[in-house]
Amino acid sequence: MSLGGTAKSHESETDRGGEMRGRVALVTGASRGIGRAIAERLASAGARVICTARTLEEGDHPSLEGSLHATVAAIEKQGGEAVPIACDVSDFSACERAVETARATFGPIDVLVNNAALTYFIPVADFPVSRWERSFAVNVHGPFYMSKLVLADMLPRRSGAILNISSAAAIGPGRGPYPKTQRRTRGGTLYGAEKAALERFTQGLASEVFDYGISVTCLSPSQVVATPGVVLHGLARSESDAHVEPIDYMADAALILCSEPAERISGRVTYSQEILAEYGRIAKAHGVGGERPGSGFSRI
Repeated sequence: MSLGGTAKSHESETDRGGEMRGRVALVTGASRGIGRAIAERLASAGARVICTARTLEEGDHPSLEGSLHATVAAIEKQGGEAVPIACDVSDFSACERAVETARATFGPIDVLVNNAALTYFIPVADFPVSRWERSFAVNVHGPFYMSKLVLADMLPRRSGAILNISSAAAIGPGRGPYPKTQRRTRGGTLYGAEKAALERFTQGLASEVFDYGISVTCLSPSQVVATPGVVLHGLARSESDAHVEPIDYMADAALILCSEPAERISGRVTYSQEILAEYGRIAKAHGVGGERPGSGFSRI
């Protein structure tokens, strides 16, 4: 997809096509949706990509289409290099094994994209404790586990990029009273809290590793992306919905954040259309980060 535009641009590697040749990228949650799109985009820019998720084969997930083997096949069809590694990011031992296998296959990790996510839209009063803990382990512990492991490669080499995938759900509802329409939209409290924690984690880690030339950033869609999970939860019906943005927006924005130097973007919490408009990829940003302000962390 071509993202033409007239917004200001930056002279950088990204502007020359996001060249990532020679870099090794690890993308979690790469079996479908945004994770798959980012993995394919990084590969098209020359990165060798390790694709991780729990769904290795088509049909392994009871409700959703997509698999690591399908993602890798799509990358290889376009001439890219990728390997699938099954990994549950809520399990630190599984993360260790995945990173060790990735190193043995392609070498040290240059880029990490923490995209894997799991949530249930259930009001707090009804939330099963086991599901709450499971979701928190994937969405918050997982990015910590993977970041800790890849920093063992990045810190000695004084380079690298970590990108965390967030959501506009991190923007809270504010204080009451609440309109009836908002009160009826229940069940997103946990997911929003997890993504807010991820944004704070992003900026904290960015400050810790900035002197090592490592960038840590956070990216959310400006508008809903009709991924299989989003459709399953009834948040969108298809890509033709008026409030839906193309999945390519997240993939292209991710490439910018993964390839820009740390001194330019580290610690940034941003949105797909905001960053694409800033870099001249689209003419105007819509949704969050464009027509509406983002989270408090995005304004720091």
